[in-house]
Amino acid sequence: MNQNKPRVIKDYDKLDPAIQEQIKLVYPTGFSDHLIYYFDKDGKNVSALPFETEDKYYLIRMTLSEAERIIEDDDDYDDDGFLKDHVREEYEDKYADLELTAADEEEEDDMMDEPEDEGDDDDY
Repeated sequence: MNQNKPRVIKDYDKLDPAIQEQIKLVYPTGFSDHLIYYFDKDGKNVSALPFETEDKYYLIRMTLSEAERIIEDDDDYDDDGFLKDHVREEYEDKYADLELTAADEEEEDDMMDEPEDEGDDDDY
């Protein structure tokens, strides 16, 4: 991860739809197995999905049950929780020029010590 990128904490449903599509490409088998857990500035244990674009590093706030519900309710995923092939191909074509990644877990652990969470679109 590039340490100079802005770091943002945001709820999934408040993300731009284009960012949601990009997240689906990085996590085609769903989100629940990729959540990370950390303590926020108030000492509360929280979970989030890490996602990195060329411009920003995101932590998308969601609980395990929310992660499962999002996939169950999303028509882009099949009944088994996998991104449908035609959707994946459409998004791959649409975002072919972007570098999208899931963050490395060791780097996540290092940076999750004291994230700040102060609102809707938070830098941390």
